Amino acid sequence: MLRVSLQGVARRPRAYVRVAGPDAEDYLQRMLSNDVTAGEVVDALLLTPKSRLIAPVRVWRRGSEDFLILTEADLGGAVLEQLMRSRFAAKCEIEAEQHTSLLVFGEAEGLPGELPGTVEVLDARLEPTLADEEVERARIEAGVPAWGKELDDSILPAEAGLDETHISFTKGCYPGQEPIARLHHRGHTNSGLRVLHIEAQPGDELVWDGKPVGRVTSAVPGAALGYVRTEVPEEAELLARRG
Repeated sequence: MLRVSLQGVARRPRAYVRVAGPDAEDYLQRMLSNDVTAGEVVDALLLTPKSRLIAPVRVWRRGSEDFLILTEADLGGAVLEQLMRSRFAAKCEIEAEQHTSLLVFGEAEGLPGELPGTVEVLDARLEPTLADEEVERARIEAGVPAWGKELDDSILPAEAGLDETHISFTKGCYPGQEPIARLHHRGHTNSGLRVLHIEAQPGDELVWDGKPVGRVTSAVPGAALGYVRTEVPEEAELLARRG
């Protein structure tokens, strides 16, 4: 029986891909941005050779040769296709699985949640108690980027802070490694994701000292996420202007 002490439960739309077999670990190490041997659950990225995002993923090691990849609900097909296309002679099975995910605010048996103080629980018989708007506020205030809002194939991982959570700079090669490493060791991004205490709407232009310096990507009353140019001080007062 699931032991749970919860403050709220929310739906977490997901797609799931199983990778299992003698070469599963080695294959995922060669395909993903993070070290899949670093823990039972590892956040990582599937990238193009030019380091553009195909999908953010979570890798759950269910056994020595059995991994479940969790990704966004509309990215399961892209993840499955990319892993199948690049498998070549690797001895592993790659197939979609069907599950349901819930995000529990509180304590439960499951995977570490993406939001602070949460647990992701698979296939549990729990009824959601939180509205989408409540979960969105928690996500924005925690500064967690979401696919289709803060993340897409135009965003560099470092701009969204994913180089700190989804990338290993010590493991072996993977698609997109060279541009990622070059930026990390020799350069910097022009903008970065910030939590903003501002009244705004997605798509609004961010203005500082009369000049456009960024854009809003997500917003709830009183808070927003947006990309802001790195030269803008953290304490700067920004205005949101309809684009």
